[in-house]
Amino acid sequence: MGKQKAATFHPKNVHRSRYNLAELIKVYPQLKSFVFVNKYDVETVDFSNPNAVKALNTALLFKFYNIKFWDFPDTNLCPPIPGRVDYIHYLADLLKESNLTKNASILDIGTGASCIYPILGNSVYQWQFVASDSSKKSLNTARVILKENNIDKEIVLRLQPNTNHIFKGILTAKDKFSATMCNPPFYKSEEEAFLATSKKLKGLGITSNKERNFGGTHQELCYKGGEKAFIHTYLYESSLFKNQCFWFTTLVSKKENLKGIYTSLKKLKATEIKTIQMSQGNKITRIVAWTFLSKEAQKEW
Repeated sequence: MGKQKAATFHPKNVHRSRYNLAELIKVYPQLKSFVFVNKYDVETVDFSNPNAVKALNTALLFKFYNIKFWDFPDTNLCPPIPGRVDYIHYLADLLKESNLTKNASILDIGTGASCIYPILGNSVYQWQFVASDSSKKSLNTARVILKENNIDKEIVLRLQPNTNHIFKGILTAKDKFSATMCNPPFYKSEEEAFLATSKKLKGLGITSNKERNFGGTHQELCYKGGEKAFIHTYLYESSLFKNQCFWFTTLVSKKENLKGIYTSLKKLKATEIKTIQMSQGNKITRIVAWTFLSKEAQKEW
């Protein structure tokens, strides 16, 4: 199944050490109102406050990724930049191993209003992107972000008209991608999402009446059958477009879903499967990558 890598931040991740809040406030002054000194005499922000989390991540984009505008409704998911860029760096390693770094083209599935993976991938590695989503509202918000940062030519947005599909309705006959990437909806219901967040905040010693400290609409967080069901649709549809993408990849949050993923990929005749383990703080997740290309077809790509 491919050798699992150690669960650490990627060596190229610039967020491996403590945030320099003073430097972040310089590039995004709005962050200052959320900074306080905790009982350990350490400057920090209230991670249970979604506005503070959004301000911090906006500051990180401004400071490290040449972004000048990044805004979306508070109801939308606010992605944590350190974890998101980790996926980008590990995907870059995968492309390098396959000699795919030149003119890499990536398909981001479920890009969301923040359009975060395309923004990071284009900033760090100059990748070209097609970014899909089933929400017109999210895509309209993402379009404004891309235009304001003058990267709307490098990142193309496409609407998925049918929430039952992943690639159908998105891929055209001419499309050819170095890789796909995806952060699937984790939960089966909003109740499950609320309970998971409450457990996380309790583990951090935080008591909060807020539903989620990172926001998120039902469409972004939930899918009938949860992560497992979404990924299995993804696996099946990837086999229908096996020659249009070198590597298919997805985040897998729940370790117990791995066995079923491997079994399905074997049945679908994937020629190679890799599992890359990652860790951000207390959270452990992994990327599963697969290809249907033979060794000969990989060399000719």
